[in-house]
Amino acid sequence: MAKWAFLFPGQGSQYVGMGKDLKDNFKAAADVFAEANEALHEDLAKLCFEGPEDDLKLTRNTQPAILTVSIAALRVLQAEAGLVPAMAAGHSLGEYSALVASGALRFADAVAIVRQRGTFMQEAVPVGVGGMAAVLGMETGELEQICRESAEGQCVAPANYNCPGQIVISGHMEAVKRAAAKAEAAGKKVVMLPVSAPFHSVLMKPAADKLGTALEPIAVRELKIPVLSNVEADFYPSQNEVKRLLTEQVDHPVRWIEEMEKMIREGVDRGVEIGPGKVLNGLVRKISRETKVQSIENPDSIREFVAGL
Repeated sequence: MAKWAFLFPGQGSQYVGMGKDLKDNFKAAADVFAEANEALHEDLAKLCFEGPEDDLKLTRNTQPAILTVSIAALRVLQAEAGLVPAMAAGHSLGEYSALVASGALRFADAVAIVRQRGTFMQEAVPVGVGGMAAVLGMETGELEQICRESAEGQCVAPANYNCPGQIVISGHMEAVKRAAAKAEAAGKKVVMLPVSAPFHSVLMKPAADKLGTALEPIAVRELKIPVLSNVEADFYPSQNEVKRLLTEQVDHPVRWIEEMEKMIREGVDRGVEIGPGKVLNGLVRKISRETKVQSIENPDSIREFVAGL
């Protein structure tokens, strides 16, 4: 019998039009968009469905938008299939979706907090001071050494360990460019990422501190489904650690490879990526050929998924 994990995407998966088919076809999804609009006191649904893209790409908008689409798809999946996973995980922002799925966070609280999280992250470093780059085909240890050599008193370090051969580095723009040049000189492909801030680097400490304060009044309930943490690449030990790990996540690297390896060691052989895009599907395939992941984000993909159960 298959052992399932729910996986939730992070920033970068957004696109104009996401979630509209779900909202138009399922009351469960329409209710989620209505709840998000009410929690944020604005029409987030309209931004997801109609854009403009430049506004949707702003970190303070992207984060609640992806969370909302992910939870809308989750609610439809739960209504249509009643599938209970063995565990859940999310990439960066997606960890909030996983915690909502587990029952630890109320959706209305999560969508309000990630709006603040996105704002804090956007404001932590002036635009242009920080940057991020994806380095392809380089061994982890070699890239970590290049980052140490390239810092020169600034900050650059791995931020996302996404899959074998794909590591994202983050930090001061000049240091990121120095590291990128060294990686290219070693024959590796480097892609500078179009992001507004150096996410998951020590430069995000001011955002982490503000998020920690913003999380203080939020109620955290018992996790009904085990959730893997980006920071520790292990399960949240208890509901008492949720705020600490979400705070640390902002300025610590996303250890996605280790997280997925832990998931596989726990016996998971099937995953469903819930929300916009298919990024996690691709990453898991590079981590384990045996673990099958399907992506669901619209009525057709959900019906196809449910029919195959």
